[in-house]
Amino acid sequence: MRYKQIPLLVLAAICAFNASAASVGESAPQFTLPMLQQGQQVALQAFSGKVIYLDFWASWCAPCRISFPLLNRLHEKLKAQGFEVVAINLDEDKAKAEQFLKELPVGFTVLHDSNGEWADRYVVESMPTSFIIDKHGVIRHIHHGFTSDDINGLEQKITQLLSSAK
Repeated sequence: MRYKQIPLLVLAAICAFNASAASVGESAPQFTLPMLQQGQQVALQAFSGKVIYLDFWASWCAPCRISFPLLNRLHEKLKAQGFEVVAINLDEDKAKAEQFLKELPVGFTVLHDSNGEWADRYVVESMPTSFIIDKHGVIRHIHHGFTSDDINGLEQKITQLLSSAK
């Protein structure tokens, strides 16, 4: 009898873990993190009513070197329509992230999660991992990795959400 209960407990634990994971169709977990360079606290809630590209990245991430200039151009192109890029750096050593930004400067919000608390909460398993969040705070798309070819498909998803009244 006890043997049959163990798998049920394991299954319940797995379901409970996945229930807290950030997934498509669910509300994005809310956080407040410091800006990487200025240190002031910024909450995800501050971007309410906008379409958000939430990007988890690190200085050692080769695809991030490709994504940052393309995301910066997309942000510049669509910010007047209500689009924001919020990048969360996961480097323990903040200086490495700051050096990355000196080499690849951007005009979007860059936050710092040095202990990876929010990367764990969003269940980030690869670099970069990004979440497209609609105007109502609901995750509509999750994107793993990045190649230069990805930007067109991402822009299409974002512009659809920007034009959506929902």
